[in-house]
Amino acid sequence: MKLDPKICRNPFVVSWLALMVAASPVWAATPGKADQAAVHPAKWPAARSPIGLDKATEAKITAMLAQMSVEQKVGQIIQPEWKTIKPEEVIQYHIGSIENGGGAVPGGNKHATVKDWVDLIEPYYQASVAPGQKVTIPLIWASDAVHGHNNVYGATLFPHNIGLGAANDPELIRRIGEVTAAEVRSTGMDWTFAPTIAVARDDRWGRTYESYSEDPRIASTYAAAMVAGIQGTGADFLGPNHVIATAKHFLGDGSTDGGRDQGDSTVSETDLARLHGAPYVDAINTGTQSVMASFNSWQGVKLHANKGLLTGVLKGRMGFDGFIMGDWLAHGQIPGCTNSDCSQAFNAGLDIYNQPQDWKLLYANLLRDVKNGTIPMARLDDAVRRILRVKFRMGVFDQPSPANRPATFQPIGTPQHRAIAREAVAKSMVLLKNNGVLPLKPGATVLIAGNGADNIAMQSGGWTLSWQGADNSNNDFPGATSIYEGLKAQIEAKGGQALFSPDATAPQKPDVAIVVFGETPYAEFMGDQSDVALHYGNTESLALLKSLKAQGIPVVAVLLSGRPLYLNPHINAADAFVAAWLPGSEGAGVADVLVGDKDFQGRLSFSWPKRPDQTPLNVGDVNYDPQFAYGFGLSYAQPAQTAQLPEVASTTKYGEKNVYFSKGTVWNGYGVTLSDNDNHRMDYVGTQTTLYGTAALTVSPQDDASLRAVWNGKTQASLSVGAEAPSDIAREANGAMVLSMTLRVNAAPTKEVRLGVGSASVPVTAWLAEASSAYRVLSVPLSCFTSQDLSATPTVMQLTTEGALDISIQDIRLGETKPGAACPTQ
Repeated sequence: MKLDPKICRNPFVVSWLALMVAASPVWAATPGKADQAAVHPAKWPAARSPIGLDKATEAKITAMLAQMSVEQKVGQIIQPEWKTIKPEEVIQYHIGSIENGGGAVPGGNKHATVKDWVDLIEPYYQASVAPGQKVTIPLIWASDAVHGHNNVYGATLFPHNIGLGAANDPELIRRIGEVTAAEVRSTGMDWTFAPTIAVARDDRWGRTYESYSEDPRIASTYAAAMVAGIQGTGADFLGPNHVIATAKHFLGDGSTDGGRDQGDSTVSETDLARLHGAPYVDAINTGTQSVMASFNSWQGVKLHANKGLLTGVLKGRMGFDGFIMGDWLAHGQIPGCTNSDCSQAFNAGLDIYNQPQDWKLLYANLLRDVKNGTIPMARLDDAVRRILRVKFRMGVFDQPSPANRPATFQPIGTPQHRAIAREAVAKSMVLLKNNGVLPLKPGATVLIAGNGADNIAMQSGGWTLSWQGADNSNNDFPGATSIYEGLKAQIEAKGGQALFSPDATAPQKPDVAIVVFGETPYAEFMGDQSDVALHYGNTESLALLKSLKAQGIPVVAVLLSGRPLYLNPHINAADAFVAAWLPGSEGAGVADVLVGDKDFQGRLSFSWPKRPDQTPLNVGDVNYDPQFAYGFGLSYAQPAQTAQLPEVASTTKYGEKNVYFSKGTVWNGYGVTLSDNDNHRMDYVGTQTTLYGTAALTVSPQDDASLRAVWNGKTQASLSVGAEAPSDIAREANGAMVLSMTLRVNAAPTKEVRLGVGSASVPVTAWLAEASSAYRVLSVPLSCFTSQDLSATPTVMQLTTEGALDISIQDIRLGETKPGAACPTQ
């Protein structure tokens, strides 16, 4: 069939043809993977954006596309992080959007002000609209504002999604979206990578706290509410106080095997649609303008390469007419791709590459692929049309620059905003046990203890001023309130006395004690666990509860966590147990409920386990047997006594992911091995071990829970950590993580020492050159070892030398990279 060229230029015909092509069976298969990931769009629920295509706008876009060069079009589909691009390069490469990742703050100062942010963004915008261009397209700026404007000093921090899911209040969620959008706008930004609408089905996943619920009904309702709050609706759609929302991560990120972040989902297409696709219908029906593709695979095919899902389902069946955004370098995980060369993702339906680093090489390779026909011009025009469409809807073509917009420089962290966050805290807490100790009695003397009591960083969790959120103190949160501060104010207002002691050493016996404890901050795969026990390093919380009980003091336990956890011993040791999740900046909301000014409203949106290995655990499962069922929650209005709960054997040890050696023992199935170049090999089993034959290496346990390793310098020998099956740490390398060793040098090396992962190694001799009585942390980026296939590495750490060396090792794990981390060269 031959179409009249005039008809082909009609924007409505172009859109109709795109949908028809998207829905055709050809689009339903991924090359080479059709047998594993065939997609049938008819099985999926349909959706319809309430915005609709505007005839005049589409005509403008058609005219702009006709004038744009290939170079301009390619620039629109690449998003660098601001740290890797200069303002003058925006116009040189025609860049359409920029992001700031977690911790990418102006000048490296996490206390940067609103003005600092605007001063950072303004030059990039001005470069995009510099005069003399044939087609002028303003740049837009994106940020991960996932529980408030969490990258910005002084912003309002809301409870993470898991807590909001327990509140069961969509109207509250809409208001949270409005506040978040207003604070994002105040810094001159246009776009947030939120909301996360994953339906987490395995609580070992490190991003469980980013999920509203294991139940798609809650996730769907909240998807609509949060998108409406962030973007506005009706006449207020993308108005002056609103920004672009991003529904993420499409698709199935909460369903990966073993709860592994960026892993593979093997659920059926029916369950993928029913459980994980449902929230996207509501997000699209509410008008979300951006959807972020997921890191994970479905049935062996990376989502960034899954044409059937991205184009056939999302753009076709669901009628999504905004743009699909990539996740951080996720396209580089597609087989046959690199971070800077991946036409497969674009041809599958990706519209914007998330390339925070080597974006110039990606730009060059995309130009090559368009010019040689690897990427069809129609696919490029479709992506750019979608980007321009959203920019027109956002109004950026008509708005002044970020520094001159009415919403810019508006106050953040205001009392009005914080009041909504405080309300959210109070509504999200779930009372799991209360044997008569709550609410606190007026006039009582209350001891407040635990490592989370006066710890705003811990109560805020990951994605707070930095990616992991683990490097913050209370001084980093102006205007915020810790749980202790909130309790102290309320207890004293009611005539009582608040005593504070993290380790519960009070000068007098209190009437009641409150112990606040739980998980320390983490984000993404850093939070993956092999079980649903509280991290191995937090056993002191149970000892604290038991000590107080032994003194005859009634105890209230307040848990800070990003997932439901097996804590039956803690629950048994306490008279009352409260799941406070990750409440954010307004710890006073916890006090509002504990003193009885408000009743407990929260109900579990995730099932609570009765054993550490009881996961996945989801309502509706066959043989569903939780400790506390989905929807459970006590209140003052309906009190109940909780009987003693069953406990697993106290000798059972459960641990964190990404920890290989700590506290004197190996973790998570890893082992320590000694070897030399004469093929002698021995496993360390917890007692002093000397490599037989050459005696080149001896390792022994020490009283400080370290492992001492002594090389005799007579032949080459290695100390290795590995597991029976090869380890897959490719995603950790992609996430810029480091191999971290806490060690002390007892005697400096006499010859070169190399630190290896698998077959790759780097020299660390200079770092080990000085003996010291103090432990230090040696951190080497995993990216230094990429000559080894990190998806299948036999060893995760290996120290090798021919010389003499004496060290004591306390800890070996993967950790978050620090600014300036580089590969050692000597």
